[in-house]
Amino acid sequence: MSAEMPKNAHVVVQYGPYEACGVVESRTSRLAGLEAQLTSNGHTIELQEVPDWNVVRLIVNGENVYKCDIKELDYGGDGKLDPLCLQAVAAVLKAY
Repeated sequence: MSAEMPKNAHVVVQYGPYEACGVVESRTSRLAGLEAQLTSNGHTIELQEVPDWNVVRLIVNGENVYKCDIKELDYGGDGKLDPLCLQAVAAVLKAY
């Protein structure tokens, strides 16, 4: 293991259903950029579907470190230009 290991977090990404094209369901397509940014920073991710509408929460060590509206995340992509993805990664880093 490298000396950088402690900053690599196990992040639980809770996501709820949202409406798109008149259909309400839980989808992971808007989480792609967030997943890409967290994994590229060395974090492991566990996706967890929750019943709360329009929500994304990041949980580190049992603590909610970030929350946003899932509909405000960029659809698809790598998250590099999505300000919410950058805020989320910063929040995970601050959790340690």
